[in-house]
Amino acid sequence: MQPQTPPDQDICYEAAFGKHGFFEKRGRVGVLMIHGLSGTPTEMRGLGRSLAARGLSVGCPELAGHCGSVSMLKSSRWRDWYRSVERAFEAMEQECDAVFIAGFSAGALIGLILAAKLRERVAGIALISTTFFLDGWNMRDWKKQLILRTVIYSPLRHVVAFREPPPYGIKDERMRNKLVSVLEARDSRTADKIGHFSVPATVFRERARLSRKAARVLPTVSCPSLLVHSTEDDFASMKNVDFAAQRLGSRHVESYVVDDSYHVLPLDKRRHDVAERIAAFCLSVGGHPAQPAGA
Repeated sequence: MQPQTPPDQDICYEAAFGKHGFFEKRGRVGVLMIHGLSGTPTEMRGLGRSLAARGLSVGCPELAGHCGSVSMLKSSRWRDWYRSVERAFEAMEQECDAVFIAGFSAGALIGLILAAKLRERVAGIALISTTFFLDGWNMRDWKKQLILRTVIYSPLRHVVAFREPPPYGIKDERMRNKLVSVLEARDSRTADKIGHFSVPATVFRERARLSRKAARVLPTVSCPSLLVHSTEDDFASMKNVDFAAQRLGSRHVESYVVDDSYHVLPLDKRRHDVAERIAAFCLSVGGHPAQPAGA
């Protein structure tokens, strides 16, 4: 998807969404999607296409420090990631009557912080595979927990990296094989396409700070909320859903739990079901029929 704007406005949209981000203008209800830690907007494109097909305007910014070198990622901070999202939200407000947030993984945490700050400006939020706790079935190895709980707070964080192991959060073998083929190719645009699968411990330290901040603001998030999670999530257990549901300040909290998929729901087997559920949530809560933005 490319920004559907006049040529003289293209620079504005690149500034708001980044070189590798995207925006597609459809209806008066918009969904700002947020990709995960060390990921890229590419992982959200399929979800974006599905939502756009339902008449929703969609956008996904490139988070600061992402889609480039490991050193760029390592030098970024969670507040930088947050500013990338806030800038894109403000751009979408200019095009839509109502803007929802759909954050994936760490992107869900960023979305919560944005919703807490902007309050009534956010029409609603969908939290996809939220990661307050990295406690899924593929994260219980003692070496992984040592990095996540100890190394990130020691000087070793500057030299240690966490390498994401198979199955890479994806149960769908066909989709996972595509990912592996890109990893094996190792061309110059790998980071643009799929992000980094070896993440410096310093980045996980920022993720821990982000998680604590998101947990603190949960009671102040008052917009309608949809919690989307898989019972088979290999990175984050269902404990994350319970934690958020019990603390959200919203009076309108829905849950949509799926099986037969792992962590990366926007790419996995149940991706179409997830997209349909998010679209239904946004169109129902947003109060606008799906129609062209110029109508």
